[in-house]
Amino acid sequence: MRDVTIVIVTFNTRQELEACLASIAAAPPTTPHRVVVVDNASSDGTPGAVARNWPAVRLIASDRNVGFAAGNNRAIREADSEFVLLLNSDTLVRAGAVDALVQALGADPGAAAAGPRLVGADGRPEISFGKMMGPLNELRQKVLGRLYDRGVPAAVAWVRRMTSRRQRPDWVSGACLLVRRADALAAGLLDERYFLYAEDVDFCAALRALGRHIVFVPEAEVVHVRGASGRQRPEATEAAYRRSQLAFYEKHHPAWAPLLKAYLRLRGVGPAP
Repeated sequence: MRDVTIVIVTFNTRQELEACLASIAAAPPTTPHRVVVVDNASSDGTPGAVARNWPAVRLIASDRNVGFAAGNNRAIREADSEFVLLLNSDTLVRAGAVDALVQALGADPGAAAAGPRLVGADGRPEISFGKMMGPLNELRQKVLGRLYDRGVPAAVAWVRRMTSRRQRPDWVSGACLLVRRADALAAGLLDERYFLYAEDVDFCAALRALGRHIVFVPEAEVVHVRGASGRQRPEATEAAYRRSQLAFYEKHHPAWAPLLKAYLRLRGVGPAP
């Protein structure tokens, strides 16, 4: 029987986490499942709230903030289910979304991972999948995102069209990513050099390197409130993003890494020498 472990890594997002857990409890998946919260040493009372208010949820409490990748890896290693769902704490899971992802992945033996249609709190779809991260694709994604945010009709129409059909992108967002546990282990799990950001693109690249593919499943829809942890310390979040970006280029595009490093330093957002 197919089953899934829902893993939620959190750091000081108690309010968002409880809303996420409530959304799962309000319309639980019919797929046999268990929920695991990995708390990265939150100081906002998250561990106590989970233990008190959500006794059916398993809590893994870390003694320090180990980051998103390492937190997920610990839960994946300890899981014994066929599937693992990586889920951000700042999401609300709509009825049927988990089951739709499990059904889509289960019906596609060549697929290692699947992602849903992510929408913002205002109902607008997000650009939550894409081509492999690189200089041209990053530029294209950034330009498209800005045009979309500004409401340019052509960009809005394109995003709505692309997020309404099933497809095989190079990556789907780690905000909600269902993966076969066996494939996750075979890929070496998430690369822990990424503390925050880029780990989902890298993870999907590792899964594809196994000869597998990634599926975008628009029938599954999840609300992404976005950035609950990052809003608390925006400068630290920006620095974490840039470190992950540079680490990604050093791993996947080493010829471009020196240019990226120089560009970031010119902008005053690069890593320390």
